[in-house]
Amino acid sequence: MTVFARSDTSILGRWWWTVDRWTLTAVGALIAFGIIMALAASPAVAERIGLDYFYFARRQLIYLPVALALMMGASLLSPTGVFRAATVMLAIFTVLVIATFVMGTEIKGARRWIALGPISVQPSEFLKPAFAVVAAWLFASARSGAIKQGNLISIAAFGTLVGLLLLQPDVGMAVVISAVWSAQFFLAGLPLYWAALLVFGGAGALVAAYFTLHHVASRIDRFLDPSSGDSYQVDRSLEAFMNGGLFGRGPGEGTVKEVLPDAHSDFVFAVAGEEFGLFVCLIIVGLFAFIVLRGFARALQETDLFILLATSGLLVQFGLQAVINMGSTLRLMPTKGMTLPFVSYGGSSLIAMGLCVGFLLALTRKRVGVETLR
Repeated sequence: MTVFARSDTSILGRWWWTVDRWTLTAVGALIAFGIIMALAASPAVAERIGLDYFYFARRQLIYLPVALALMMGASLLSPTGVFRAATVMLAIFTVLVIATFVMGTEIKGARRWIALGPISVQPSEFLKPAFAVVAAWLFASARSGAIKQGNLISIAAFGTLVGLLLLQPDVGMAVVISAVWSAQFFLAGLPLYWAALLVFGGAGALVAAYFTLHHVASRIDRFLDPSSGDSYQVDRSLEAFMNGGLFGRGPGEGTVKEVLPDAHSDFVFAVAGEEFGLFVCLIIVGLFAFIVLRGFARALQETDLFILLATSGLLVQFGLQAVINMGSTLRLMPTKGMTLPFVSYGGSSLIAMGLCVGFLLALTRKRVGVETLR
């Protein structure tokens, strides 16, 4: 028995029969596993730093309904509604990113957080899905001739946002936004000389970051030569995967979370590997891969360029963030403080990812007749 009858013409009824329920199910599985990991990984971290045993888990469970409500609300939007919501988000959180330079909280040498009343927000998390949608609109408008300088406006907006992120500094976030924007620019049909400029420009930017930002050079050096500096967290992470084996030591039986500083956030995948084993980790990887591949399969059926580009940008962001987190945990790339979507602890990340998936679900819904951006 289904939740809604096909004859149900209510908002929720139409939503249920048009949304991609397979993607929704896979996201729900990730969220459920995230709850398990919040209860498994965070208490040891909270106790170690003198907080209440369930401090992080309780906060994550408070953020979760907000993220789910925003994801549900965003998934009900039309393509036009997605664009308008993303435009408002981009304007608000760009201002907040600028505000971090004046009133932001400095953590580990970077100003990425700003206090809004009793809560702290990382504005850059919300820039990612918002800019992916707005950039898609600019590229699509340039292609259709609605805005002849759409590509140039997009380039200017991209340069401004990346410049702000590098000033914080937040190289990892800048890399993700750059990858998303470049993928959209490529799909929009950029000339080959633009593609070459992007490649050389990106390589040049990475070289410049290596020589000008000490923490970037340190992480790359430690990745290439672990003996050149402190690689404690990555070493413990690899040890956790070895301890877990195929089937894990069992829920709550892991020991790495007792000594791993970021066991609840950046290295939560290591805790999963130790307590649940290789098979469960492969299931997690499979869920991320399924969401990305299914999203692209639906996007490629679209005839509207805006929907294709926006969906692709959101999928690249979602998949790349997961790859960076899991890859750095396994020492397949230099470490970067990037959360695992819906699994790691972090209110800003959880809520922003809820909006990202909400936009994705809205754009990949089945549309009757012509429902495009107007």
